[in-house]
Amino acid sequence: MGMGLLPAVLAACNNGQSTKEAGADSSAATDSTAGKTAGGPLFFKISLAEWSFHQALFAGKMNHLDFPAKAKNDFGIEAVEYVNQFFKDKAKDKAYLTDLKKRCDDNGVRSVLIMCDGEGEMGDLDKKKRMQAVENHYKWVEAAQFLGCHAIRVNAAGEGKPEEVSKAVIESLSKLSAFGKDHNINVIVENHGGTSSNGKWLANVMKTVNMPNCGTLPDFGNFCLNRTKPESNTPEGWAKTKCLEEYDRYEGVQELIPYAKGVSAKTYDFDANGNCVETDYSRMLKIVKDANYTGHIGIEYEGQKLSEEEGIRKTLALLQKIGSALS
Repeated sequence: MGMGLLPAVLAACNNGQSTKEAGADSSAATDSTAGKTAGGPLFFKISLAEWSFHQALFAGKMNHLDFPAKAKNDFGIEAVEYVNQFFKDKAKDKAYLTDLKKRCDDNGVRSVLIMCDGEGEMGDLDKKKRMQAVENHYKWVEAAQFLGCHAIRVNAAGEGKPEEVSKAVIESLSKLSAFGKDHNINVIVENHGGTSSNGKWLANVMKTVNMPNCGTLPDFGNFCLNRTKPESNTPEGWAKTKCLEEYDRYEGVQELIPYAKGVSAKTYDFDANGNCVETDYSRMLKIVKDANYTGHIGIEYEGQKLSEEEGIRKTLALLQKIGSALS
């Protein structure tokens, strides 16, 4: 997802499985209508990330509970990825979660994962704060299990030298993944700004944690290592920032895809032919396919020029076009 409401979001952990096994982990569901083309099924499954609707949700023009039905009815997508910011106080509200689950069941939609933000810095060098951040995620692991998700996505923000943050992140994610294992939930980490957008750094943390239920969520676009300070800690504020130093996105995905239990198809702008301007999807999806990944690829449109609906449709069409050519 985008930088959202977090000033710095890093992350890490490991996956002892092959990517093919991890993909099966995250996609034990029938192909969505969106994942089928005239040429047959794609090599991956398509899901929709709730962050694609962050403008409508923050503005109150859309309700979180309506997200699953909208994904299915408006786009033919049968798998959704939640963002905890949009039901922040509902992690332990069984009545609310039961309602959400029923809406998914009624529409034939699968809950894939919950993207978790704002629960503390898992790379905090203060051990007490770090462990509190880990425990703050327990309720989301339980909510994910209740909803039928396969994973939660976490961040590991931390201030300090990369090697110091790495050590802290490894400890935090090892503990959280142990808790996740007891609930049959994967803990996955996105390249999400700062040190976590360094593919080599994140892959190294993965190797060190080395737990079967922990993996990555490679995002095609979140490879900014250093950016200007936002005017405000809001999506609009972050949208106006500029990246000062960027990690090579293709190299980064190549380094993270062996540990992937999810993939985020980030888009901003499109050319006249419907291709993503900032990312070569043919090149990127080939990296994904060559790693034998067969799980969900989540649509995450963050552009400003098109409406959220139109941006989602163009991203969906692009995934179907390139995916069909590669499948």
